[in-house]
Amino acid sequence: MRARCPRERGRALAVTDEVAKAVGECARAAKHAAPSLATASDEAIDTALTVMAERLLEHRDDLLAANDADVTRSRAEGMSAGLLDRLTLTEDRLAGMADQLRLLAGAPHQERSVEVSALDDGLKLVERRRPVGVLGANYEARPNVTVDVASQLVKSRNAGVLRTGSAALGSAQRLIEVVVAPALAEAGIDARVVQLVPRTEREAATALVQLPDLVPLVILRGSGDTTRALATEGATHGVRTLAHADGGGVLYVDEAADADTVAGLVSGSLDRLGVCNRLNLLLVHSAVYERLWPVVSEALAGREVTPSLPPHEHAIGYEWALDSDSEATVTVAQVGSLTEAVTIANEQTSGLAAGIATEDSAAAEAFFDGYQGTGVFWNAPTRLLDGFKLLGVPETGINLDRVPGPRGPVTYTDLYVRQYAVLPASR
Repeated sequence: MRARCPRERGRALAVTDEVAKAVGECARAAKHAAPSLATASDEAIDTALTVMAERLLEHRDDLLAANDADVTRSRAEGMSAGLLDRLTLTEDRLAGMADQLRLLAGAPHQERSVEVSALDDGLKLVERRRPVGVLGANYEARPNVTVDVASQLVKSRNAGVLRTGSAALGSAQRLIEVVVAPALAEAGIDARVVQLVPRTEREAATALVQLPDLVPLVILRGSGDTTRALATEGATHGVRTLAHADGGGVLYVDEAADADTVAGLVSGSLDRLGVCNRLNLLLVHSAVYERLWPVVSEALAGREVTPSLPPHEHAIGYEWALDSDSEATVTVAQVGSLTEAVTIANEQTSGLAAGIATEDSAAAEAFFDGYQGTGVFWNAPTRLLDGFKLLGVPETGINLDRVPGPRGPVTYTDLYVRQYAVLPASR
């Protein structure tokens, strides 16, 4: 579980009238302003994103000061090193955020109308892609996510109500006040289209999934228990959710694995410990375990990460990134076959991502065919399962649902609803 942060423990929190009022006011303001964004030109959208990038750098001192206050307070409250890393903004990270905004501004816009087929009687079928209207987003204490989500909403022409963890609220407020809102206004878009819930109470997340008429879809990011509880609460109120819940990458070391490749994958997958796509579970074929263990052990030691070896006192897929006392841990286990590794990855882990280290293409193909999760990798780290790294644009989250719809990194191209239009073929 997340460090020293109380959680809902599998159930949504009761909402006070004061919190419900604050969230409701944000939702109504976003809905009122939504048409300004829905009807904005492509040029206005891209101008807003470009100005956001400029303002991130122009106001870096202000943003870093607000973030430093968040970090100082959270450190004093006992937040773990991994979570502090996610909370922290630096000049380099601000520059990276600005680069992503510029790339998003230059990315092609979603086709608003796509011709599907010709119909009888001189008619044709067109699929129109419309904004949802207002989307909600509940996410952990990561300031960069405020910009990631806001920018994706703007590019997809959806208004939004954002709710972040209390530890990052000060940073998020400054990002909205000096970056997002002024950029929207400069582009001629109503700045109220992006709202940030100004409350620290955790029940604000519950309130956000109880407003089907105002916020019909909510993006959920965070710990598995919390996200599942909010998704359940949303379902009872008719609110749909896109959930990024449990994480943790799996690496299977096949009997045909190259030692240097294994060392690079282990080390490269642990460059940051507080992220969902880091190496979490290492499965090593028993035929090569003795030969490759020194290589694995050295790579783990190089990242100051401790292996959790059998017999395990925890579930094999336990997500170390959310454990304040043991973030620097990777579960290690031997398996007798590729089939056993795939079964464990499918049935005992989150289904976020799994990779195989092997020089045998047939083994890699079997692994790809067998693993059912969101991302699968051959001689590549699961850290690549990220919207920006894979698709060149920020993500709103990584959806793990095994149903039709957006799965994997969710970006602006996924945030629309279909409308079927029948019209004269000559039009």
